[in-house]
Formats: sequence, C-alpha cells, structure tokens
Amino acid sequence: MTGATGNIGRCVVERLVGAGQPVRAMTRNPAAARLPAGVEVVTGDFTRPDSWADALRGVDRLYLFPFAGPGFVERAAEAGVRRFVTHSAAAAGFTPRDPADGPLAWHLEDERTAHRAVEAAVEATGAEWTHVRPGILAAGALGWAESVRTEGVVREPHGESGYPLVHEADVAEVAVAALLTGEHAGAAYTITGPEKVTRREQVAAIAEATGRDVEFVELTEQQARELWAAQGYPDDVTEWLLALSADAIDGTGVLPPTGTFETITGRPPRTFRRWAADHAAEFTGVAP
Repeated sequence: MTGATGNIGRCVVERLVGAGQPVRAMTRNPAAARLPAGVEVVTGDFTRPDSWADALRGVDRLYLFPFAGPGFVERAAEAGVRRFVTHSAAAAGFTPRDPADGPLAWHLEDERTAHRAVEAAVEATGAEWTHVRPGILAAGALGWAESVRTEGVVREPHGESGYPLVHEADVAEVAVAALLTGEHAGAAYTITGPEKVTRREQVAAIAEATGRDVEFVELTEQQARELWAAQGYPDDVTEWLLALSADAIDGTGVLPPTGTFETITGRPPRTFRRWAADHAAEFTGVAP
C-alpha cells in the first residue's frame, strides 16, 4: 500500500485487513500513520529510491498512489509486483484539451497528462493493472469544517454548482475488488457518486447530519477571489476554481454519474447525505 494514510488509502487498508489480507504500508512517517493493528508499516518515500527496497520486498500486489513516478513503478515490477491498482483520476480519461483555451482547460489537461503518465508506466510493465479513476470526492467538503464548527457558515460562489460527489469508501471498495481478484485486469474504472449535488444541497446535508444550523453564503466571483487570495491561493488556481465551478452550474461541464460502482459491487453508490453522516464529527468537533 502506498498512500495508506490518505482518505481513500486508509479505507483500502481497513477493508483489506477486514478481509484477512496481509498488508504492508509504505509511509514517510510510520509513527504518525495510526493504521489498524496487524498492518506492517515501513518507512518509504517516493523521492528516495534507497527507501523502496524494504517496502517492495515480497510484494505481489500494489495499490499505487498517483504521485509515484515511473522509476518507482519500474522498480516495483522488478521486485515482483504482478498486479497494480492505480489510484488515478477521472481526468485521465478525458479528451485532451488545449491549455490555451483558458484556466479550466489548462488545469484539466495538466491533470490528465500527469495521471496518464503514471497509468502508462504501469501498463508498460507487462503486469496486470486496473486504474481506479475517482471523480470529485465528497471529502472536498472537509475544507468547510472549520467555518462550520466556529461560525456555522459556508462561504462559496455559485451555490447551484454541483457534481456527482463520490464517497471515498466507494472508491476503496472498487480498489479492493481489483486488488483481490484478477477479473478487473485491464480495466479503467471511473467512479462517481449517484447524482449531482449542488453546494447548497451539500450544506443542507451537513446541517442535517450535525443537527446544527449551517448557513450558505453565496459569494460573487470577485468576493471569492478576495477570500481565496487572503487564504493564500495563487491567482491561476483561483481562476481555474472559478471556471470549474461556473462550468458545473448547468451540468454541461460535469462528469455524469457513471454507474460503475453498482456494476462492480451490485449496490448503489453512497449518497452525499451518507458521507455527511459518516463525517459529522469533523464538522462539530464532537467525537461520535
């Protein structure tokens, strides 16, 4: 396991342990990993090739975090990895765009090429591979947690902007299925939530889950620029965030629900309301 301490990676680890699988997790800081009992935690860093040997020794299946470079992929294959499950992104499957077309096109093309480079490196090993490509994660709403806890408010532009947000547990279940069986070899799975959820609807779901009043304050684009600049966002990032948000108001620029999770598991994907209920404590500061 790489990326084992992230939102999705931790879910993957928990499910593998629950299935009785031996798990080794590579992390830069094992002391802070807080992974389930029974997980072998080893020190490793994608930027330090000398740290890879212990992590890869004896491993035949690998969950690959997207920031791994081709060098790590090649070393993993040489060490004996025979099945890769790549944590990629929906953008990897998008049609190429001209970065000159604006900030949204620039960002999506940058993301597409970065993830495809890792996918291509995996495919070139000759090992079995499955690419798991989540859409926009529901966990992005955790960026509002502090303002919800302290002020009971969320400030964002474009209240009707929305996406079929995906629960990290759904992504993890698909990844685990691909790790444990060979029947998904050669597949690239784009995983989304069941339906578009607007920002206003997300805030309403968080209010319901926490039992607290949470106000949605809709910012103008200029107010959003000023707020994000104060938070340290570079101008180019601010502009693509605004473009992405505006593009999702009428749904024309939004990846539609794919149905992939249900096809693989036989169950409908988790809703954003379910995600909000699962994470209510992070918005209240009160442990469940």
